[in-house]
Amino acid sequence: MLHLAVRMAGHRITALLAVACAVLGGAALITGTGVMAESGFRSQLPAGRLAGAEVVVSTEQSFDSGPDLPIALPERGKVPAELVDELAQLPGVTAAVGDIGFPAALVDADGRVVPTQDPRTAGHGWSSTKLFVDAKVDGSAPAGAREVALDSTTATTAGVRVGDRVEVVAAGRIAAAYRVTALVDAPDAGILFADPTAVRLSGRADGERAGTVDLVALRTEPGTEASVAAAAREKIKDTGKGTNTNTSTDAGTDAAAGAGADTEAAAGLIVSTGSERGDIASPGAGAARSLLILLASSLGGIIMLIIGFVMASALAVSIGGQRRDLALMRAVGATPKQIRRLAAGQASIIAAVAVVPGVGLGYLLAGQFRRMLVDRGVIPEALPLTFSPLPALATVLLLGLAVQVSARSAAWRTSRMPATEAVAESRSEPRTPSKMRARFGLLLIVAATTLSVVPLLSRTVLGATATSMAGIIGAIGLALAGPALVRGIGDAAGRRLRPGVSAPTWLAVSNIRGYALRLSGVVSALAMAVVFVLTYTLAQTTVMSATTQDTRTGTLAQQRLTAPGLGGLPAGTLAAVTKTSGVEAAAPVSDTTVIREYEQFGDPVVESGSAMILTPAASGVLDLDVRDGSLARLTGDTVAVSTEVARSPGSGLGDRITLVLGDGTRVSPKVVAVYDRALGFGPLALSHDLAAGHTTAGLDQSVLVRTDGSAAAQQALTALAAARPGLTLAPTDTGSGGSLSDAPPEVWINLALIVVLLGYLLLSIANKLVATTAQRQGEIATLRLNGTTPRQILAMMRREAAVIGAAALTTGLLLSAVPLALLGIGFLDRPWPAGPVWLLPAVALTVICTAFITVELPTRQALRTAPAHALSARE
Repeated sequence: MLHLAVRMAGHRITALLAVACAVLGGAALITGTGVMAESGFRSQLPAGRLAGAEVVVSTEQSFDSGPDLPIALPERGKVPAELVDELAQLPGVTAAVGDIGFPAALVDADGRVVPTQDPRTAGHGWSSTKLFVDAKVDGSAPAGAREVALDSTTATTAGVRVGDRVEVVAAGRIAAAYRVTALVDAPDAGILFADPTAVRLSGRADGERAGTVDLVALRTEPGTEASVAAAAREKIKDTGKGTNTNTSTDAGTDAAAGAGADTEAAAGLIVSTGSERGDIASPGAGAARSLLILLASSLGGIIMLIIGFVMASALAVSIGGQRRDLALMRAVGATPKQIRRLAAGQASIIAAVAVVPGVGLGYLLAGQFRRMLVDRGVIPEALPLTFSPLPALATVLLLGLAVQVSARSAAWRTSRMPATEAVAESRSEPRTPSKMRARFGLLLIVAATTLSVVPLLSRTVLGATATSMAGIIGAIGLALAGPALVRGIGDAAGRRLRPGVSAPTWLAVSNIRGYALRLSGVVSALAMAVVFVLTYTLAQTTVMSATTQDTRTGTLAQQRLTAPGLGGLPAGTLAAVTKTSGVEAAAPVSDTTVIREYEQFGDPVVESGSAMILTPAASGVLDLDVRDGSLARLTGDTVAVSTEVARSPGSGLGDRITLVLGDGTRVSPKVVAVYDRALGFGPLALSHDLAAGHTTAGLDQSVLVRTDGSAAAQQALTALAAARPGLTLAPTDTGSGGSLSDAPPEVWINLALIVVLLGYLLLSIANKLVATTAQRQGEIATLRLNGTTPRQILAMMRREAAVIGAAALTTGLLLSAVPLALLGIGFLDRPWPAGPVWLLPAVALTVICTAFITVELPTRQALRTAPAHALSARE
């Protein structure tokens, strides 16, 4: 059977090329997605400045959400400082360092801030040099309150040497003069102060963070790492500071139901060794691994859907061209099972040849995708990809299964028919399309239309994804109902033909009526390309436009003051802005990450998202379209929620909801306001008091300023920013709103995916059209022997191509129209989406060109072959 499959494959090269291209492209996409997913699970960040510490004790930087993936916590937690001395007494420990990080930046002689890797945590105590591996120190340790050591990279950039005096902005204080006592050549060394000075500057001497450090790093004797780690875990367990494993919603609800007062539960402590130290060294960067998993899982569904569609279409064309061979085999005694095995074996041979280069291309594709994510700032440069045979193995298994199922399904009808009927039907298609198939296709189209309603009910990014899924499901429904639809169109066109119609037109209409199954496969594939591009692209641009509209409408302030190079705004900035002439209102605005726990239909739900940090003065610079309550009540342990969040049980005005802050602290704030502009401002807004002490930098990220609009006010703010090193003044409305140049990284990721999948779709469709046309050599030869001229045949094929292109465009637009119209109503209050005006003409031109070129070229090739030779070759 294998030998026969190989022999048959050798006579159907053109048709099997379409299968090979489908497998090759599918292997590349699946392998690339698999590499991203595996990297999310197994890739580790380098230990960085913790490389010299074999054991690290810190708060847990991820939240266990039960059966779902752990959620990364980007804010640095707090560890009791007394643990430093306790852990230093453990057997095998040679040094214990309580490391602290706080905002610090060096100001050069020209008043410019010298850039550092992360200014929020660039400041450290001198004792942290014990963590470095083979660090080169030029000079002596800082001892006085006005002495500092610099890492060599920062010093070189600023042109500073040992003994020079420099200006340093530390922990939000005004720039002060320090003497440089040493230069340290070590990765991420930062700006080093005397330990007592670092404690004072970081607020660890008094206030909310008194008596805490960021982490405790332990250096151990050789070979004692495991025993020290075990002893450290026992020590933490004995002190009752271990990881809090209670993450259930019920526990959070019970805590909130106490006296209704401030209820906080700090995150538990963990012990990390080896590669685990990378996530502790860079908590925010560690969230990138979870992002890779989410990207792979979200892309995997649509990729598998399209690959399955393309694979089934290509194999249907390939096996459809062999119906006569299979029917003759049935006539000479082959069993239905043998026929299906033959079809599957032939497809598997082609797949085996194509999957190898496809897998190799997939690994290269994953590397390019990672580079794009790094360039867009989605993942850190330090996070590597993990390469192993697992994605290749998964690709082979998935594609092998898809090929087997698709090939056996394509050969099912021919294998089950009586031998005489199979031979009789091998020259034509079934006269009546399957009613069951058509009904199932119509049901899918109805289901897709129903799914399109989701954006009307949920004005969120998740709600917008329903638009894209509805379009794809509708296109699959079209593929199933296509033969009946095309047959109906052909019959209607045939009845309306005038008696004197030209021969090419009559032949084209006859082919449409007689070969509805062949034509509908091509139309549905092109229609899927139309639907995919329009729904995916316009869903992205519509959400982006609605977000911009929300932000622009809700932002009353004209100016935004930030200090990105300082790690946050220095203390006193808000007071200075408020006193500036022409300023009518000013309020600090920051953001963080929170995790919300609640119950839905009796099951616990955990959601992670961004949250603003606001003060009661925020209503003077922001209009969140508050529907209930007031932002003026955002004090203490309070929170404002969006209308989407308020719909959840126990999340309305006056209720206490369970949140986990970015540093892992569980809180139960009271809802004091419900607002509507969640798309532009996020689902939650924490009070400034609630977030205090729970962010890494501990400083405000920005101040929004509303002025009287006069030039004098603008000049006064500009002068204020210029007089303070590191401050940046920028307008809140840049005027570029919904342009793609300002699109967030996730939009660019989705657009890149659209381009890659569209290329795969178009290549597969082109091969399918070429194969379909090439299989008609016998038909073309017969027409020529009957007196049809080559010009008439070309005219006939061009008319068929026109019908294919027009039908694909029409059905694709119809399938896209309802989801996009409902998306526009839900997000923009109008029945059309937002997006580039050139998209539809570009899609139309691409579809028409693809249809004409892939029909024209093989037809001309067939016309170069003598009719008698073509018929003899076919037989």
